[in-house]
Amino acid sequence: MPLFTRDGNRLIYQFDAEKLWAEPWGVNSLRIRSAKSAKMPGAAEDNEDWALLSPKPYVSEITINDDIAKIKNGKIELQITRYGVIKVFNDKGKLLLAEYMRIRKDITDSHTYSSLKIEAREFKPNIGGDFELTMRFESVSQDEKIYGMGQYQHPYLNLKGMELELAQRNTQASVPFAVSNLGYGFLWNNPAVGRVCFGRNITTWTAKSTKKLDYWVTAGDNPAEIIKTYASVTGTVPMMPDYAMGFWQCKLRYQTQEELLNIAKEYKKRELPISVIVVDFFHWPLQGEWKFDPVYWPNPDAMVRELKDMGIELMVSVWPTVDYKSENWNEMIENGYLIRTERGFRISLGVQGNTVYFDTTNPDARAYLWEKIKKNYYNKGIKIFWLDEAEPEYTVYDFDNYRYYLGPNIQIGNIYPVMYAKTLFDGMKAEGQEKIINLVRCAWAGSQHYGALVWSGDVYSSFESLRCQLPAGLNMGLAGIPWWTTDIGGFIGGNINDPHFHELFIRWFEWSCFCPVMRLHGDRAPKKPPIGMTGGALCSSGADNEVWSFSPEVYEICKKYLFLREKLKPYITIQMKEAHENGTPVMRPLFYDFPDDSAAWETEDEYMFGPDYLVAPVLYEGQTEREVYLPVDRSIEQTWTNMWTNETFNGGKRIIAAAPLETIPVFIRTKI
Repeated sequence: MPLFTRDGNRLIYQFDAEKLWAEPWGVNSLRIRSAKSAKMPGAAEDNEDWALLSPKPYVSEITINDDIAKIKNGKIELQITRYGVIKVFNDKGKLLLAEYMRIRKDITDSHTYSSLKIEAREFKPNIGGDFELTMRFESVSQDEKIYGMGQYQHPYLNLKGMELELAQRNTQASVPFAVSNLGYGFLWNNPAVGRVCFGRNITTWTAKSTKKLDYWVTAGDNPAEIIKTYASVTGTVPMMPDYAMGFWQCKLRYQTQEELLNIAKEYKKRELPISVIVVDFFHWPLQGEWKFDPVYWPNPDAMVRELKDMGIELMVSVWPTVDYKSENWNEMIENGYLIRTERGFRISLGVQGNTVYFDTTNPDARAYLWEKIKKNYYNKGIKIFWLDEAEPEYTVYDFDNYRYYLGPNIQIGNIYPVMYAKTLFDGMKAEGQEKIINLVRCAWAGSQHYGALVWSGDVYSSFESLRCQLPAGLNMGLAGIPWWTTDIGGFIGGNINDPHFHELFIRWFEWSCFCPVMRLHGDRAPKKPPIGMTGGALCSSGADNEVWSFSPEVYEICKKYLFLREKLKPYITIQMKEAHENGTPVMRPLFYDFPDDSAAWETEDEYMFGPDYLVAPVLYEGQTEREVYLPVDRSIEQTWTNMWTNETFNGGKRIIAAAPLETIPVFIRTKI
């Protein structure tokens, strides 16, 4: 049997027990799959594309010789030797990726021939039939920079030299798409828990339990082209509705219908802009009863109508947990709508009751949940849902032999948030509602296609934490998730009477004015006690968390940025349209818009908000000025104007910008 064969547009390599497919998948892109099992890629039962959507047909150029085979699709070409070594080039002949293989096979290749006996594609059998997979690539350039990969709690934008866990945690959203300054994008198209290490010598991807290797790679001349291509094969966000581009008010938690309406009325009384107000968790009688507790929320229909009359939309938190005492428990367990444990007692979460997650991978369970949500929320006019993946205790979830590990604060596997958002997205789409917003704590590649708005989770209230949120948001955008936000002021650790927290809150609030979504949330101190002994009232609440809750100085600065956000909405609408049509990040690093400016690639503490606003957040306590780099585009004439002082500067220089407490440096780009 020949090593290389052609099947339509696919190049197939087979040696020993391995079968490898390379095929065009989108413009300038290739998908590579490999397996060592009876279920080879291309078999009838192998129909799982994970994050990838079905592409338009592309005609590839395939050449096969005795020692090497090549497949080309537009700007990308893959070569594979008879010994199985893969290299990827762009259309200019530049090497983008090369497998790291050190084996005794090709004695003519002094680079790969070695006594180390290390395979590039290593399949280690697991008990039960699947494999622990390791994929190794050479570091082809010491100057390579890597971006994307989702949201991690560290202060680094460039990921080269870093190791990342491929798993979901509270504050961590693993979206395994990487963008390289060498001119390629790489998707690790495997939802298994694992790791990636972008080492100086080797890049290593691992999956703990999987059936096959599956990755997608694209070549492009700049990051914007690469991300647009990636969006074309994984999907884009819906068009964000107008109301969602304004200010969102939230806290942990509004305990009654009366309290929430009074807050909404106070915003209107003060003539402050507000678009959305949020009913957080435990507004229900029990978990798994997706409805308002009639004791504390006696007339939700009238509440929603009153809010809409004020021009405010309501968002509700929808937890995936089902209490043993819930009215829906028996029906859901009888129909197999709840997840199972490999061993031990079936409990996923022990917060305010003994609960189990509903099984998002079961389409019947998703349909069941949608009917509950449709009846009790959607039909009342609520169109924004907070899909809060809570914090489970340790267990193991097994779906189709893909094992999803749960540990302290770990979410249900990498596929879980995608399927959770899909539950509501498909339901609403069936109802003819296209403008979908699902606020989720975690995401995976393709989540954006289901209207996922990701927030950075329960981050701590500190400047150190704030410094981690900026690269988190930028790398999420580069990983294909343009809808992103944080809890303004951090989620926990802030006392509303503390002047040090006031400074942090102001700086966070100023920065959030220039984020895709501006949302105030937090569990503030001093805490408020529970207000009752039944239902959700048993859950306590945080201190007041409205813009007037801190000090007169905080209030006046917040007012300034609330009205600025409202003024920016037409501009933000244009950026959301770009995100919807092309996957363009709303907030992005300087190099996205200035790829030919080498200094833009070195700047990690400022960013572009759309193509026209350069934002330099204040990230350190007590800072009242900061250095700002103004990038240059040598193909056009342009200037930068300080939004607050109207001073004008040419690009390609560093300046010291004033940053008094009421101001963060913002510069407007003007093309001459």
